[in-house]
Order: sequence, then structure tokens, then C-alpha cells
Amino acid sequence: MFPEDLRYTDKHEWLRAGNGGTVRVGITAFAAEALGDVVYVSLPQVGEEVALDDSCAEIESTKSVSDVFAPVSGVVTAVNPLLDGAPETINADPYGDGWMFEVEMSDTAELDDLLDAEGYAALVGES
Repeated sequence: MFPEDLRYTDKHEWLRAGNGGTVRVGITAFAAEALGDVVYVSLPQVGEEVALDDSCAEIESTKSVSDVFAPVSGVVTAVNPLLDGAPETINADPYGDGWMFEVEMSDTAELDDLLDAEGYAALVGES
């Protein structure tokens, strides 16, 4: 249903832990389906500081424009170059090639407040 190796927010973002306190961030398949066809993505800049729960990116779809909130605090270390020319990748592969950005966390303890796959499934009524 939802990948077990990820952590989730109640705002429908996912995180995959990497090396050295870096996480990769995207939106869940549940969110991508609710948005409809993604037509444009505005990403944070590499080097930008983001704070937990602050709006740091935007997704425009055929249905709406939605903010993406920083699931952790830290510094953006990478953005997904695929999304510039192919934003629909978020719909096609939300947990793989549709990732949005990477953050080097300033406080790894913030991961403790995130949901696991079972908790996220319960949140969205798919448990």
C-alpha cells in the first residue's frame, strides 16, 4: 500500500532517509491522486534553509495549486531536475523518480514525530 521504508507527514509528504542526516522528500501517491495531473512544480533552491512545517515548494495540477511543507528543518542539498521538464513524473512515480528535493536535517529528532506506513494508511483511511 505505502512503502514501509519511508516516513510520512500528516500533510502527505514522504521522506526517505539517506546517509549523513540527509532525507529525500516527495508527496505520497494518495496526494498525487487527489491533485490530479501535475502540470508545474516550484521547488526550493539548493542552499535554502527550510523550517519544519513551512511551505517550501508548490505543485500546480489540473485541479488546484498546493503547497508542499518542509517535513524537517535543514538545508536543501538537491532538487529533482526531472520535474522541471516533466512534472507529471510525480503522478507516474511518486516514490521513485517523482521525488522533489533533498534536505540535510538540522535536527534528526524531528524524524521521531513522523508516521510510519501503517500510521499513514490509518490517517488516510486505507488501513
